[in-house]
Amino acid sequence: MEKTTTQKIKLGLFVIIGLIIFILTTYLIGDKQKMFGKTNHLETVFTNVNGLQIGNNVRYSGVNVGTVRAIEMVNDTSIKVDMIIDKNIFKHIRKDAVATIGSDGLVGSMIINIIPGKGLKPTVEPGDKIPSFDRIRTDDILNTLSKTNKNAATLTENLLKITADINQKKGAVGLLISDIEMAKDLKETLHYLKISGMETSKSVTNLNKLIISLDSKNNVIGILKDTAVANKIKNIVVNLDKSSTEIDKVVTNLNKTVLNIKEGKGAINYLANDPNLVQNIDSTMTNINQASKRLNQNLEALKHNFLLRGYFKKQEKAKLKEQKK
Repeated sequence: MEKTTTQKIKLGLFVIIGLIIFILTTYLIGDKQKMFGKTNHLETVFTNVNGLQIGNNVRYSGVNVGTVRAIEMVNDTSIKVDMIIDKNIFKHIRKDAVATIGSDGLVGSMIINIIPGKGLKPTVEPGDKIPSFDRIRTDDILNTLSKTNKNAATLTENLLKITADINQKKGAVGLLISDIEMAKDLKETLHYLKISGMETSKSVTNLNKLIISLDSKNNVIGILKDTAVANKIKNIVVNLDKSSTEIDKVVTNLNKTVLNIKEGKGAINYLANDPNLVQNIDSTMTNINQASKRLNQNLEALKHNFLLRGYFKKQEKAKLKEQKK
């Protein structure tokens, strides 16, 4: 069955419309993927791309500036990502810019965010490699939350035990809460501690005053700080040292003398150790005393003798004249 002209026209229109839609779709997708504009390449390296795929967007300060062109596994800890960036954006990206992987919204696809650098480094060149920063992954967050939940459960269990012990009046805290007398004693203790602290502060103040007063010349330590006084004291000490040496010599000589006496040398030894000599000396002194008394008696008798009476009277008159003068 041959096709009519109307059917041919409809078929042609369908093909043309489909072709136009295909071209528009290809253009829109290519424009989005930066396939038809002037672009250049940038590279970065991640340790984990977190599900990033070829064709995902690249944003600079929140603006779409390119797409992911290639993802290459370098080794087990390095993954190189090749990005197609709009050529006009290169003048704004500096070498200290940092690439990170994020998500487009809460449940969107993964994207690369380029964070502007804070320095004054030059702008990037085509093919440059910029540093990257691996953000915390959702799995890591969930693992941390799991550990946190376990720790929270353990902490809650311990808190319940502590609370039960307190309610049962166990331990110091339970006694403090339930025992009123102990609470009063503790309050009084703290009061006395406060008083002791105040007294200690006063003592420290007085001690500081005492230390300051030591610099005054009105006390011994202050005087000792005077150079002239210190020199005088030094001279006194030196003289005392010399005197001590001389005293040692005298004591040595005295010890020798005492030793000589003990060994029977010298007159003192005879006086101390010979009883006969002492008796003779005593007898001699007694005889001398008696002779002196007899001499006085003889002189008195001569005064009364008529031959010498005149002489003694003259002597007395001469003494009286001297006394009157």
